Amino acid sequence: MKTAQHIQLLSLFGVSAGLAISPTLLCGADSGPKPPASDADVLLNLFEQKGLISPQDVEKARAELAKRAAKEPVLGSGAKLGFGDWVTGVKFNGDFRGRFEGFYADNPASVDRNRFQYRLRAGVTFELKDQLEAGFRLATEGDTAGNPISSNQMFDNNASKKGVSIDLAYGKWHALRGDEWSLSLGMGKLENPIAVTPLVIDPDYTPEGFSQQLAYRPNKNHTLKLNAGQFVLEELAPTSHDAYLFGGQALWDAKWGSHWQTSLGAALLGISGRENLNHTTGILNINEGNTHVGNIATGAPHYNFNPIVVDGAVTYVLDSFPGYPGHFPIRVAGEYLNNPSAPSANEGYSAKLTFGKAGKKGQWEAGYEFRELQADAIWEELSESDFSAFNQAPQSAGAKAGFVAGTNIRGHIVRLGYSPFDALTFNVSYWITENIRESPAGSDSDLGRLQMDAIWKF
Repeated sequence: MKTAQHIQLLSLFGVSAGLAISPTLLCGADSGPKPPASDADVLLNLFEQKGLISPQDVEKARAELAKRAAKEPVLGSGAKLGFGDWVTGVKFNGDFRGRFEGFYADNPASVDRNRFQYRLRAGVTFELKDQLEAGFRLATEGDTAGNPISSNQMFDNNASKKGVSIDLAYGKWHALRGDEWSLSLGMGKLENPIAVTPLVIDPDYTPEGFSQQLAYRPNKNHTLKLNAGQFVLEELAPTSHDAYLFGGQALWDAKWGSHWQTSLGAALLGISGRENLNHTTGILNINEGNTHVGNIATGAPHYNFNPIVVDGAVTYVLDSFPGYPGHFPIRVAGEYLNNPSAPSANEGYSAKLTFGKAGKKGQWEAGYEFRELQADAIWEELSESDFSAFNQAPQSAGAKAGFVAGTNIRGHIVRLGYSPFDALTFNVSYWITENIRESPAGSDSDLGRLQMDAIWKF
């Protein structure tokens, strides 16, 4: 009998979860007291005694099971890890990113800037009985404490100790988990269920509230999804007009044979309590760009935000490509944003072309994106923190000068990535951006922004 068949036979006895608990049991460590034999050891010894497998096959099976256990992040039953017996699995995950970043502008009022940053995220997911899930993730706090759209911490301040914040904390009920239908309901501080690009919402943004995600798969090549979320932006004690963010989205992912893939989506977002989206209520002043009522520091955005977002992508997969292991994807994607509540400066565009995809050993990618986000297309505090330009002078009282992110920006982004190992990826990005409406008018807002990243996944 072949080793692979031994593995399958062991799996039938339900020992796979136990194997991940202690790989040393499979490897037969020589030093120190040995723990009790695992289910796998008991079965392997029994098979060997009955003459079903040879001693050589036993060792091969143990080595293969140890290899699989080392790769498998699920650590088996919670009872064996000291949790209640309703915990059926525990999964740890995270990443560390080191970054060099440079800002370079031609405006005589600007000063070039070079800095080093890092981001650390570490989380755990608990799989529970009755199709329940709970989890949390911690992340570096960022240079601005509590920053909702960035966890980058700077090398700075004489190596002072840096803070860690709650990045995710949630509970979910997977009400449906079938091959055809799936339904997930969540609450807490969540991954954003609305699948939009950084043109609309920064990918580091983890909203607080409720999520609903429904998927229907009529066959293996097509998936229809409905995503929704209801989130709190600001809770205010002296008023009942709290600020909320609502979103709903429909998505269709499809495969057309072995080479073509498409994706099409439409979303509607809405913000209530706009009058309380001012920084005197406690909301952090991270980005800028919206038209405000009076002083930016104390005035709310002038217009409501009810943007419609439409996106689509087409991917063609080549069987092979020089210098790239496996199938080679070529992807064209675009997104359009329109906020009908604002009379002008209410649109956003994104067009992106990507060759390859980094993330696995030997894989690489190269991409180009053009992006434009007009002043009142979306609330300024949601859009990507890296999408910035140079403000020579504040646009109004309370505004910022210097390198400022938010809305009222357009520009080009070039990206390169390479993964020498499964756990390590290098990325280089260069941003060439400018303000659509410059401050002051006629000033030079052009900005070149270089980012060089090394990312370790664990």
